[in-house]
Amino acid sequence: MFLKSLKFILLTLIISSCATREVAQVAETVEVKPQRIQHDLIEKGLDFCETCVIGSVGDEALKNADKETFYLHGAEHLNLNNYYFDIPVVYNAAVRKWINYFTGRGRDLYRRYAERAGRYGPVLSKILNEQGLPRDLIFLSMAESGFTNSARSWAKAVGPWQFMPYTGRRYGLDVGFFLDERRDPLKATLAASKYLKDLHNRFGSWELAMAGYNAGEGKIGRAIRRYRTKNFWKIRRGRYLKAETKNYVPKIMALAIIGKNLKAFGFENVEFKKALDFQEIVVPGNSDLYKVAEVIGSDFKEMKKFNPEILRWQTPPAMESYTLRVPVGKKQAWLDLQDKTVVKATDYKVYQLRGYASLYHVGRKFKVPSKVLEQINGMSSKKRLFPKTAVYLPFREDHKPRKNRLYSDLYEKPRKSVLRRRAYNRWIKRGRRRGAKIENPKQFYIVKKGDTLWDIARKTGVSINTIIRSNYSLVKKRMILPGDKLAIK
Repeated sequence: MFLKSLKFILLTLIISSCATREVAQVAETVEVKPQRIQHDLIEKGLDFCETCVIGSVGDEALKNADKETFYLHGAEHLNLNNYYFDIPVVYNAAVRKWINYFTGRGRDLYRRYAERAGRYGPVLSKILNEQGLPRDLIFLSMAESGFTNSARSWAKAVGPWQFMPYTGRRYGLDVGFFLDERRDPLKATLAASKYLKDLHNRFGSWELAMAGYNAGEGKIGRAIRRYRTKNFWKIRRGRYLKAETKNYVPKIMALAIIGKNLKAFGFENVEFKKALDFQEIVVPGNSDLYKVAEVIGSDFKEMKKFNPEILRWQTPPAMESYTLRVPVGKKQAWLDLQDKTVVKATDYKVYQLRGYASLYHVGRKFKVPSKVLEQINGMSSKKRLFPKTAVYLPFREDHKPRKNRLYSDLYEKPRKSVLRRRAYNRWIKRGRRRGAKIENPKQFYIVKKGDTLWDIARKTGVSINTIIRSNYSLVKKRMILPGDKLAIK
């Protein structure tokens, strides 16, 4: 049945990053019939919604579906084509603000979002539905990234679902130097489905589940306890949640309302991008994508387009094999290749040591993890190396690391706020280590607006390290605020 074939295809996609089986030997005489993987993943017979973003469904399809639906009350005057959703959607001032934005100043932005939905929207919708989740959660991905695989926030959230590294690993995604499955729309959607299901099971509300996706389940759990309610709109009135989270849920609702009523909001003739149809080939670990592209008659840019989870120019060296997606019709060229070892990555940039050092020191110089250097050099990062020793770096010899986008994550400059926080944490650690703790303090200082720990130390004549050590329980959590009471003597 179709469901079994779908499960097989998805299983192949999910476990490709940890495959350790030997590459199957394929007879050279086999003729491969082009297979449209993307087409097979999309439901056949699903009602097409002419006024919807591709991947979402209209009122008729939702009414016939065996799932809970929600009617959009209070928006009858808008004369919409679709009023039913499978996530709670309301029409209030907060939602109306976002509708006005995306139909006004942000109109071009929304059109780009909608156009990108054509590429993976139907598949994401199907995966969500098969995981027992509302299809309209694709608008959460739209809010997070605009359906962009390479989207990256200042907080290092990545991919179409903007997973943080820890959360991505927690839900089965490989996040490393060579591979970042947060960028893979199919694997990331499966992970997002599990996370959203856990959030909904915990809070019993899709509004709180969406808020938890943005702020973290711990933050929302504390908000529920603080305000003693599970009503998102009541929690939103308080000061505990950040403005970003308060606006996040209304934004998703606005995107969904517009996304199911494109014509009603003036989005005529949206040019949806074509779905990426592809075939799959199994290549050895540590294969050079430039060489693979040359063998199958493609190019490196196209290989990266079909395999956005691969961060560098080669497949992970630690894996025996890796499943690559290639354009339809390119698989046969790979099967016809007699010697598969010709695609092995060998064109590494070489660095010659100027003095005594180890791979650890080389890694610090080039901002590369020691374990990566150990893999490609076959030696311990602690081993002492002599001057003029040649060390392989994980950069292609014809690349300039600091100028090539493949390595931009290694050399990006953090935001000023991040740098300030890092500097603050260094001061706190130093103060805890060097400061003398005041036992039974009798004199205190009330923090005024504009005060810093350094200012307070100068005003009071007390060492900054002593102030930190004596007030560690406060300053380790956050920076000081006006009204804080600090022990100084």
